[in-house]
Amino acid sequence: MSARISWTAGVPAGASASTSTPLGDCNTCAGETPAVQDIRALLATIPDPEIPAISIVDLGIVRAVRDDCVIITPTYSGCPATHFIEQSIRNALDEAGFRHVRIETTLSPPWTSDWISDEGHEKLRAYGIAPPPRGAVSASLRNDTHAQCPRCGSMNTAEISRFGSTPCKALWRCNACAEPFDRFKCH
Repeated sequence: MSARISWTAGVPAGASASTSTPLGDCNTCAGETPAVQDIRALLATIPDPEIPAISIVDLGIVRAVRDDCVIITPTYSGCPATHFIEQSIRNALDEAGFRHVRIETTLSPPWTSDWISDEGHEKLRAYGIAPPPRGAVSASLRNDTHAQCPRCGSMNTAEISRFGSTPCKALWRCNACAEPFDRFKCH
């Protein structure tokens, strides 16, 4: 079963159009069915293929979970890992007995790095990737903020290249410990 892509500016039924958190963020929703809880827990075990230290849930790719549907948004529309992520979700759902659950990909509103969970920020840092600062998307795109070195914690850092090991990361260097590191780009 393939994913359906939504190109509309609308949002799924029952979801918020907020761009500060993922759509349908029901981690604390009252009345969530046991099936939705099971699906959500299953999705939290699926690692991002480009950054395996973080799950697709912590990365904010999972927008909503319902009894019959999982809605995802790639980190950007040209993300080369999108198909692999969809396939990983499909395989996990099928193996857990959720063959009836469809996967929808929506591009609107676009994913933002502010959707990375607090736990996701810590996982990125522990993996050696500087997480993006919260709410600093425009400043980061202009390179107005320094990245904190994930190894020594110094803010005495400099961007070496806007292009890192994957399209969603930039290459930085710490001037204090002289180590290079990736910084997750703000979007």
